[in-house]
Amino acid sequence: MTIWTLSDLHLALGVPSKNMEVFGPSWDDYQEKMHKSWSELISPEDLVLLPGDISWAIHLDDALVDLNWIDKLPGTKVMIKGNHDYWWCSSSKMQKIMPPSVHFIYNNVFNWKDVTIGGTRLWDTAEYTYNSYIVFQENPRVHKKTPEEFAHQKEEDERIYARELERLKLSLNQLDPKAKLRIAMTHYPPLSPTLLPSRASAILEENKIDICIFGHLHNVRPNSLPMGEARGVRYIFASADYLDFTPIKVAD
Repeated sequence: MTIWTLSDLHLALGVPSKNMEVFGPSWDDYQEKMHKSWSELISPEDLVLLPGDISWAIHLDDALVDLNWIDKLPGTKVMIKGNHDYWWCSSSKMQKIMPPSVHFIYNNVFNWKDVTIGGTRLWDTAEYTYNSYIVFQENPRVHKKTPEEFAHQKEEDERIYARELERLKLSLNQLDPKAKLRIAMTHYPPLSPTLLPSRASAILEENKIDICIFGHLHNVRPNSLPMGEARGVRYIFASADYLDFTPIKVAD
């Protein structure tokens, strides 16, 4: 068996009006590309990790169209919540309708064979930035914030980030101590592009994580974000548009 990952699928089968193709040629036929590459690479015995931004749906019923699309693809799938997964609701509701091969982590862990997996979304933090790696495209429809609004946003971001760090601890504390491979998924990057220590990376290291997978970032310059290993943890950036919508191998 093989473990794969792909983040930020941004599926819009349930809400076609939110199709990502409006963001330019790099997103042309992205859902078809993912379906093709996934079907060619991944076998039913494999595990696929999906670190957030799964579906553009607002409501769970609409997201179910996308979840069923994922279910029909080969492999066992495990996902966490991204900042655009507005459809995400209580664990009890999701457990009732989640397709058979699709699983989620939400203040808990997922154990599979000799692998134990935890994680949480995280959030924006002032600790580090990836701006120099991203090709920004100005959106004239976006409201330009006043200095007061920026200050308030920074305070709110820190509040959410601190809460997410506690959720990360809660999840990783439940990892199976007997597992041979310990994996964490975060949607937002857990540390800087140069792999300097952060509050999140300290939690990963304390919990002896072997591999951490994240996504969230888009329009990253091609081949500019190598990531790698730092203080015992291997970091993998898995946003679908950066990987040309092709799952990347995590471990055999």
